[in-house]
Amino acid sequence: MKLLRKLYNWVLSWAETPYGPLALFILAFCEASFFPIPPDILLIALSLSMPLNAYRYAFLSSLGSVLGGIAGYMIGFLLWQTLSVFFFAYVPGFSPEAFAVVQSYFDRYNFLVVFAAGFTPIPYKIITIGAGVFGVNFPVFVIASLVSRSARFFIVAWLLRHYGPPIKIFIEKYFNWLAILFMVLLTGGFVALGMFR
Repeated sequence: MKLLRKLYNWVLSWAETPYGPLALFILAFCEASFFPIPPDILLIALSLSMPLNAYRYAFLSSLGSVLGGIAGYMIGFLLWQTLSVFFFAYVPGFSPEAFAVVQSYFDRYNFLVVFAAGFTPIPYKIITIGAGVFGVNFPVFVIASLVSRSARFFIVAWLLRHYGPPIKIFIEKYFNWLAILFMVLLTGGFVALGMFR
């Protein structure tokens, strides 16, 4: 936990430098395949310091995350046999048990799994690499990632731009729960549509 706290503070410190936007892009890219700290914290800090640039920061987060997701997909598709031991041993969130669960979900839901991981607190890195390992259709993966990651980051940017510092506490406390609720309702809608066909 101490290491994660140090990483958290290190990521946040980039908001005080001229390289904050570049750091945000790199962080979003790395978090999509191996880095444990999500880009949201730096997106929030940068957007609060310069609200008029909030959408630009959301775009950088989205672009970095989707490109990082594609890199994660390629790791899974091309290099998993070589790198799996490293990921299971050193990358938080990875375990053989979690991967078995991910495979069972991919077998049934595909697009929805990628979308859910991109929008909710589900570790996106497990899904990006898993999508490559299990051979998820690549265009489907990219579209689901683009829609979900953009939605997540632009919603945060919109809230910060329109409501400023007071909304920061709300986002940090409740955003993940609201994202989960949204996915439950969305999944329920798809199930209902299937029942009434």
